[in-house]
Amino acid sequence: MNAARDNDLTKRRPGATLKARTLRRNETEAEYRLWGDLRNRLLNGYKFSRQVPLGPYVADFLCREQRLVVEIDGSQHADSVSDVIRTQWLNANGYAVLRFWNEEALRERRPVLETILAVLSGDISERCETIRFWPADAIQELQGSRQ
Repeated sequence: MNAARDNDLTKRRPGATLKARTLRRNETEAEYRLWGDLRNRLLNGYKFSRQVPLGPYVADFLCREQRLVVEIDGSQHADSVSDVIRTQWLNANGYAVLRFWNEEALRERRPVLETILAVLSGDISERCETIRFWPADAIQELQGSRQ
């Protein structure tokens, strides 16, 4: 396959729309609750979409104007090599990635929303393992951590 075409974010992958629709219908409780706070520009006017196909992946939440992907992770994502690869791909394509655990989104929604706002406003802009944030320019750091 042509590598340039494979990296074209505007090109729909076969089945990507169907997968995104299925994920929207089968969202977790944490995704459902966070979506209630992100939809319709409720978070300081920022527009978010949910279950958005991006290349070979589907992002839980995406703020296109700020190129921020917000992921809600269950315990199966702990120490996930595939999540590192996914984050690398998103970073390499200009997307910052912010991850939260399901329990954080359910029990600590206000701090979660405040963290998202801090990233969107630029108050948080450097990679941080504690809050699980990888800006788009963190790709080199991520690659170095896997070697």
